[in-house]
Amino acid sequence: MEQILINLIAGAIGGNAAGKASPSFDLGTLGNTIAGLVGGGVLGQLVPLVLPAVTAAAAAGNLSVGGIITHLISGGAGGAILTAIIGAMKNKTA
Repeated sequence: MEQILINLIAGAIGGNAAGKASPSFDLGTLGNTIAGLVGGGVLGQLVPLVLPAVTAAAAAGNLSVGGIITHLISGGAGGAILTAIIGAMKNKTA
């Protein structure tokens, strides 16, 4: 449960950072947050599948600092990536 929350929070932060860093990708605060939450949640759940050591530590209840950092990075990156994709699509249609 903690991993998902970390992913979602990091995704929201990453989405807002990506939106504010590039005005062409900005979806507004609410749009950036929602896109970041979804992107962080999705990518944050995929990274542990690729890195089994993180999954094993989380399942054992021993979420280490390395595991937390991994979730923060993957969640933030997922949020930023999805926000950029949606922002680019929005601008393409406008």
